Amino acid sequence: MSRALILGAALTLTVLAGAALSLVWTPYDITQMSIPDRLQGPSGAHWLGTDHFGRDILSMLMLGARTSIAVALVAVGIGAGVGVPLGLTAAARRGGLVDEAISRLSDLVFAFPSLVIAILITASFGASALNAILAIGIFNIPVFARLTRGAALPVWQREFILAARTFGKGAGRISVEHILPNLTNLLIVQCTIQFSLGILAEAGLSYVGLGAQPPTPSWGRMLADAQTLVTLAPHVALIPGLTIVLTVLGLNLLGDGLRDALDPRLKVIRA
Repeated sequence: MSRALILGAALTLTVLAGAALSLVWTPYDITQMSIPDRLQGPSGAHWLGTDHFGRDILSMLMLGARTSIAVALVAVGIGAGVGVPLGLTAAARRGGLVDEAISRLSDLVFAFPSLVIAILITASFGASALNAILAIGIFNIPVFARLTRGAALPVWQREFILAARTFGKGAGRISVEHILPNLTNLLIVQCTIQFSLGILAEAGLSYVGLGAQPPTPSWGRMLADAQTLVTLAPHVALIPGLTIVLTVLGLNLLGDGLRDALDPRLKVIRA
């Protein structure tokens, strides 16, 4: 087991544990403001200090983790749930009209920066966590579609696919029973990468006011609220910023570690 996998798993599990714990307990109630305690530094009472409303930052981070994880997880589910079947269909119909249509639609989406698309969707339909999920999920669809198509095409040339065709199996059945299992490891790694990008996208949307709305906590909005307080109370901005960095780093390391562990070709090269 590689160091990247261990460190990535540790960071990721820490964030997941904090989000899960917030479902039943947080150190303080974030709906209760305490102006006399505002902008306090880390202490025994408030391990990570308090924000400009006197709310406990650790409690805000725990609840914000739940928001970020939920948005990114559902968005990745939308991307994989729609994109993978599209990619399998395009590979099965390679060179045909369906393949061309899916490929060109993917190119069209990739022609625009993902954050611009997300801002356009959330600004058009209203700022909310649901619309943030929709915006991030839409961009994930062509990512998974293109990845699946590209990885599936070589598999269609393998001998066992020819054998399956000999037994009378159709393209759809071959895609599900033979192509998809050979792509599982690759898709798992891609899911971790898109999950980290989803967390970044959610934080970016919340930062500009287009993500989850108050009173729902969000790491991005914590940064936005703290941007004018950097010189007065640096911890208010540094702590949520470092949380986002470490979470994304952990997921990327986890993805790299899973790729190394699941790809037999890398094991052969290293051996």
